[in-house]
Amino acid sequence: MTSAPVGIITGASRGLGLALTRELARREWRLVADARGVDELERAVGGLASVTAVAGDVADARHRRALVEAAGERIDLLVNNAGELGPSPRPRLAEYAAGALRRVYEVNAIAPLALLQEALPRLAAGAAVLNVSSDAAVEPYEGWGGYGSSKAALEQLSAILMVEHPELRVYTVDPGDMRTSTYQAAFPGEDISSLPPPEQSVPGLLALIEGALPSGRYRAHDLVGAGV
Repeated sequence: MTSAPVGIITGASRGLGLALTRELARREWRLVADARGVDELERAVGGLASVTAVAGDVADARHRRALVEAAGERIDLLVNNAGELGPSPRPRLAEYAAGALRRVYEVNAIAPLALLQEALPRLAAGAAVLNVSSDAAVEPYEGWGGYGSSKAALEQLSAILMVEHPELRVYTVDPGDMRTSTYQAAFPGEDISSLPPPEQSVPGLLALIEGALPSGRYRAHDLVGAGV
């Protein structure tokens, strides 16, 4: 009898992380779900029998260790989805407080690498690592200097990991604009109701998780549109 595949998903209490967690649970994955808020995480995934909720801050080494321990000896998937937007309204770089910028980098770039380092001895051959990125990593949008540059750092870290670990499938994925609380925080007071829900980006992520595409950078909606 084949055992269920095992994955870790950070930032799983809402938005894209929750949508992906629900879909993989439906597909009988065994998952470890992370988010900072204990109550919010329990409310989000508490009804999913195959999901273990482990609340904490991905920037904390002890919490990262707890996530890996909860997953067990074999890990088939690591999704680095937890993110830090930074101050809102979004400051220009010339006014960006160094402490706030340091926190953005800690969550968006350093923690994903550190979690992969912790999980690496348990990642199965062919395991997928999904680092959730953004178009702000490659486009110079005004006001996005902190978040965008941290995602650019994540993408370069991922690109090097692709070369150094050919036994893994390492992906950076741009899920596209979505109707989430993070996007709303980036545009306070604006109406974002016309944006698609995060569930519409999930099929693109599944194409990477369940497929055999080579390591690289992908846009979720391109994968769906191409029928991958």
